[in-house]
Amino acid sequence: MTVHFIGAGPGAADLITLRGRDLIAACPVCLYAGSLVPEALLSHCPDGARIVNTAPLSLEEIMTEIAAADEAGHDVARLHSGDLSVWSAMGEQLRRLLHLGIAYDITPGVPAFAAAAAALGTELTLPGVAQSLVLTRTSGRASAMPEGETLENFARTGATLAIHLSVQVLDDVVARLSPAYGGDCPVAIVWRATWPDQRIIKATLGTIIEATDGARGRTALILVGPALGAEDFAESCLYGADYDRRYRPQSAASPWSEWSEGDD
Repeated sequence: MTVHFIGAGPGAADLITLRGRDLIAACPVCLYAGSLVPEALLSHCPDGARIVNTAPLSLEEIMTEIAAADEAGHDVARLHSGDLSVWSAMGEQLRRLLHLGIAYDITPGVPAFAAAAAALGTELTLPGVAQSLVLTRTSGRASAMPEGETLENFARTGATLAIHLSVQVLDDVVARLSPAYGGDCPVAIVWRATWPDQRIIKATLGTIIEATDGARGRTALILVGPALGAEDFAESCLYGADYDRRYRPQSAASPWSEWSEGDD
C-alpha cells in the first residue's frame, strides 16, 4: 500500500500531470482538499472509489482514513492544491507516515506562482532586472513567519516577490515594501489563477490599494518587482548568435567543439 501525494495544480482541472491523473485513476481511495482542489479532478477516480473531502477533517482524522486504507491494502491518492513543496501541510503527514511505516511518494504539481505568471503573460526573471524569485507570505493564524524572513528583508534584494496568503493584509504589505521598491514598482494581484472566475489587477505599489477598491477575498497571489513591468532589458546570451555553447560551438577552440559532431 502506498499513499500518493499529488499536486493537483492551481485550479484548472486539466493542469495536472499525466502521472497524477493516472495515479488518481488507479487508487481505490482518494483524499482531496475540497476547499481548493476542483471537483472535476475526481472524475478520474475509479468506479466505487472511496472519496473523502479532507477540508473539514483534522490531521488525526485524515491519518485515520489513511490507516484504514492501509489495513485494507488500498493505495491512496492524496490531492493537495498547487505544488506540494510549499504550504501544503504535507510535511506533518509525512512525519506520521514514517512513524507508522506506511510508504508514500510525491508527484509535483503546477504551483500558483507559475499559473499567475502565465495568466499575466510575463516572465518573472529578466536579465539585468531580476534573477531571483522569492516565494513568501505574511504571518497568519496557521503559521508565524520565522525571524529574519520579513518582507522588508526580501524587498532589499530587488527580487521578484510572490506573496501568498496575504491579500487580506494588502495595506500592510504595501507599507512594508514601498521603502525598498518605491511607489512606482509594478504590482499584480491574481485571484483564483486558472479558475473560471480568475481576476487580475495590475497597478503599482503607490496605486494598488485604490485599484483594488477594497477587493480582498482569500485565494489570491500578490506579485511585486521591477521585472513585472520591465521593457528595456538586456536579452539573454543563451540564444545570441555569438554565444559559445555545447549545442552551438563558435570555433574549433571552443570547449564544446568535441561535442559538435552529430551532437545536435
